[in-house]
Amino acid sequence: MALTQEQKKHFKSIGHHLKPVLIVAENGITEGVLSELERALNDHELIKVKINLAERDDRQAVIAELCETSGSELAQVIGKVALLYRKNPKPNKNLSNISRFLQA
Repeated sequence: MALTQEQKKHFKSIGHHLKPVLIVAENGITEGVLSELERALNDHELIKVKINLAERDDRQAVIAELCETSGSELAQVIGKVALLYRKNPKPNKNLSNISRFLQA
C-alpha cells in the first residue's frame, strides 16, 4: 500500500525531530542490520535510517532493498537519510513515534 501525499507530509513533520536509529555502512545489509530494522519498525513504526555510502545509486539500491525486505514504505529521502514507515497492528503507545506525536 503506497503512502498518500497527506500521509507523507504528516510523517515528514514527525520524522523531522527523529534521530537515525539504524546506520548502514560499507558492510551493506547484513543479518544484524535486518534484525535491528525489524525491531525498530515493530517498536517505532516510523524510523530514520542513515546510509553511509558515497554513491547516490548505491544508497538508492540499499534503501529499495531495505523497504522490500522489511515491507516498509519510503516516506522521504534527504541526502544519506531515509524515513521509513511500517504500520504495526498492535503498536506500543509509549514507543510508537506515530502515537507519541498524536499525544503531544
